[in-house]
Amino acid sequence: MPSSELTRNAAWKFILFIGIISLFSDLTYEGARSISGPFLGTLQAGAVVIGVVAGLGEFIGYALRLLAGYLADRTGKYWPITLAGYGLNLFAIPLLALAWRWEAAALLLLTERLGKAIRTPARDAMLSHAVSTVGRGWGFGFHEAMDQLGAVAGPLLVAGVLYLNGGYRAGFAALLAPALLALAVLGLAARRYPQPQHLEPVAPQADAKGFKRSYWLYIAAAGLIGMGYADFPLIAYHFGKTGVAPPAWIPLLYATAMGVDAVAALVLGRLYDRLGMGFLASVPLLSVFFAPLVFLGGFNYALAGMVLWGVGMGAQESVIKAALAEMVPKARRATGYGLFHAGFGLFWFLGSACMGWLYDISLGYVIAFSMLAQLCAVPLLFRISRDLARRKVCRPA
Repeated sequence: MPSSELTRNAAWKFILFIGIISLFSDLTYEGARSISGPFLGTLQAGAVVIGVVAGLGEFIGYALRLLAGYLADRTGKYWPITLAGYGLNLFAIPLLALAWRWEAAALLLLTERLGKAIRTPARDAMLSHAVSTVGRGWGFGFHEAMDQLGAVAGPLLVAGVLYLNGGYRAGFAALLAPALLALAVLGLAARRYPQPQHLEPVAPQADAKGFKRSYWLYIAAAGLIGMGYADFPLIAYHFGKTGVAPPAWIPLLYATAMGVDAVAALVLGRLYDRLGMGFLASVPLLSVFFAPLVFLGGFNYALAGMVLWGVGMGAQESVIKAALAEMVPKARRATGYGLFHAGFGLFWFLGSACMGWLYDISLGYVIAFSMLAQLCAVPLLFRISRDLARRKVCRPA
């Protein structure tokens, strides 16, 4: 078998390993996420608290990736950093079953985000080496699809527990099993692929000297999309408060969105590989109308809104990550991903906190804020796609 085929097969096996890990880990924390908003509500937390906790959690989960990515590139210890992050990320969830005050539950939710901050840049850097061999959009899309299989299964598992009258605490406790499975597969992957950077034999020539202007514009554009994206705990709080959906149906709506996310990531990732950077500008337009549907409509409109919400999430996890790999030099890949996620998380936190505050004033303000922020990203993405296309044409063969 030719060496290129061996490399491609090894890359796919590595992507599959990471996908299985993400499946079990997403099953754990997305199952928890599907009920964290209503659970905080039972502990006497209001909309502002839920919005701030969700936004702060995302901010921590993104901002600290800058330090985690820098440490991964500086030390080269991608696997130890990834293992430590997954440990925090996963074990905080079952402990929510023991939380009897919203402050304690909030601390555990923030700890889970801290673990994700630690492990994501190193994991994404390792994954980026493998996807360069099979197609970045397709590789990241496949990983996201595996990820979202877990994100569908987690809420379904929790919904089943709630249906059996187990309650929120029993739902959190049931998530210990997939957490342990994720860590077991992670250990196996680390032993089998100790140096995944070898899956990318030739470093990309673009941006070899550092981060270009397009990279910084990309952070701003993606940040605007994140700023306008209502976090699900606030959406779930709205569903529960207004009676749009009964408690057992709320995680099912989230599971629907995650299923759409999985399919969208595969389709959009494939389209990105075929259409290139010009496809970037369409990302915000795919989901911008989710806000009026989930916040103003009844159950059917809410379901349609969650479908659009899932399409947008799939685009963020496939197309946006794939394009980012083309803007970051191989030797600084974890740092580039970490810095990008830090900026994205800052925008996400500001948007979540603002929408939590606006929710108590007017749903119309929440919707206007969400749509405007996402649409402001479109001209920036057009500019970035033109810059990158021009640079690719001018690059010597």
